[in-house]
Amino acid sequence: MGELIEVKNLRKVYRVGDEKIVALAGINLTVHAGEVCCILGTSGSGKSTLLNLLAGLEKPSKGSVIINGVDITKLKEDKLAIFRQKNVGFVFQSYNLMPALTAIENVGMPLMFRGMPKRKRTKIAKKMLEAVGLKTRMKHKPTQMSGGQQQRVGIARAFAAKPKIVFADEPTGNLDSKTTEEVLELMVRLTRQNHGTLVLVTHDNSVAQYADRIVRITDGKIESDEINQNVKQFASEQSQTKETAQ
Repeated sequence: MGELIEVKNLRKVYRVGDEKIVALAGINLTVHAGEVCCILGTSGSGKSTLLNLLAGLEKPSKGSVIINGVDITKLKEDKLAIFRQKNVGFVFQSYNLMPALTAIENVGMPLMFRGMPKRKRTKIAKKMLEAVGLKTRMKHKPTQMSGGQQQRVGIARAFAAKPKIVFADEPTGNLDSKTTEEVLELMVRLTRQNHGTLVLVTHDNSVAQYADRIVRITDGKIESDEINQNVKQFASEQSQTKETAQ
């Protein structure tokens, strides 16, 4: 797998009155194509700030974020917006669905921004909603769905355009344990199917176990960066089982 995201000496300092708060203190990180990477940390550790910088939602105080060979920290806002449309999907803790739109319309939004005709994007949106188990909820609006169903719509929206990278910020934070498992398995499955990359931020160690790699962050610094052997072993067992069956 080649390098898809390269982070070099990334710093983020916020000013609160006369005080400087260092959110990130010189982060160096590489994420490979095809990887499910979890950034794990407690509240205030800097994990969400790091995700925002990786996604180009904030500008760093210092350092660079290079995605697929492009230093996004040097892009002007209009160019950055176009880059995100073409390369990035998002899954949010609070779902961020448009309340006046149906599930189909919400999922089709990223495709609309790409200039895709309505008929084609509706077809893709329907296919994605079927893939996430919402065949009977396509014409429902967010208020007519449970939290788990809304997050499935959010996942369908994030993956609809088959982006190179999906960023997920505490995607299971508002869900119960059973729905959390379903949502995580769904995101990983879609990532594998699309040959994409998933960067997941969480404070929950059990959520991190779904990732190939776990990067622990504390006080704005990387504390550890490890391959998740359990996931690798599971993938190997799945492969062996399939070969045996054949």
